[in-house]
Amino acid sequence: MKKILIVDDDPDIVEAMRMVLEAQNYEVHSAVNGTDGLKKVKAVNPDLIILDVMMDQLTEGFQVTYALKNAEPGSEYAAYAQIPILMLTAIGKETHMKFNPETDNDYLPVQAFLEKPVQPKILIEKVRSLLGMT
Repeated sequence: MKKILIVDDDPDIVEAMRMVLEAQNYEVHSAVNGTDGLKKVKAVNPDLIILDVMMDQLTEGFQVTYALKNAEPGSEYAAYAQIPILMLTAIGKETHMKFNPETDNDYLPVQAFLEKPVQPKILIEKVRSLLGMT
């Protein structure tokens, strides 16, 4: 069973995604902010991370991404650098910032980016794709 870690401070969003993902037989874990998320990454070692951008800080999700993806070889997060990240957020609507992982992956090293709200079918399709299950 593939493990997915959702890092988002909105309990309604987390619960909605949890229901959709568990119905597809994924093991779902969650964290309410970046600090908790980084702890859970080490505890759970997920196959995929679904990460919000705006939590306790406006760009907290970016900070989590950088901690995981730009980890030095001796870093406590180096072992988790290959975990795919699906960034799911409303930052584009709230700040008018736009990101495209295909062109901005040097700046934002995530594998996919979806705007909230996301339809369950699209979420499942993206999760399957990132996990190599399509």
